Amino acid sequence: MAQFRSKEKKTPPPISTQSLPDIIFMLIFFFMVATTMRESTLLVKKPHLPKATEFVKLEKKSLVSNIYIAAPSNALQKLYGTQPVIQLNEAIEDVSKIAKFVELERESMPANDRSQMTVSLKVDSKARMGIVTDVKQELRKANALKISYSVVPKN
Repeated sequence: MAQFRSKEKKTPPPISTQSLPDIIFMLIFFFMVATTMRESTLLVKKPHLPKATEFVKLEKKSLVSNIYIAAPSNALQKLYGTQPVIQLNEAIEDVSKIAKFVELERESMPANDRSQMTVSLKVDSKARMGIVTDVKQELRKANALKISYSVVPKN
């Protein structure tokens, strides 16, 4: 027996968009929770940190201020050369600016946490010790006596 078919073609039902806002808000919430914000843009090449067998992870990252010592990035080598330079926040600075950097970092912290401020030195493993010593002397003059060196674990 033959089946009777209608001559009209049936169109598929429209896609429901009622749950679309829920999906979008879930994605936005996920990326807000999972994304970390970069503290500063590196103007130096990413330092190859020295390897260490014994190290301690810092508890409160909000109390840590970073000083990078490495060769300038390729775009800035014409201006600064290829020797290691010091990056404080978003600028390459001279050693004499470290005291002002420490003062500004302390002022940005809550009053009860200022005494616990730690300066983390992220020094390229190929950098000469002379520049590190100069930075440490300036930190001592600025009364920033808690210093840590960033390292990578030795396998």
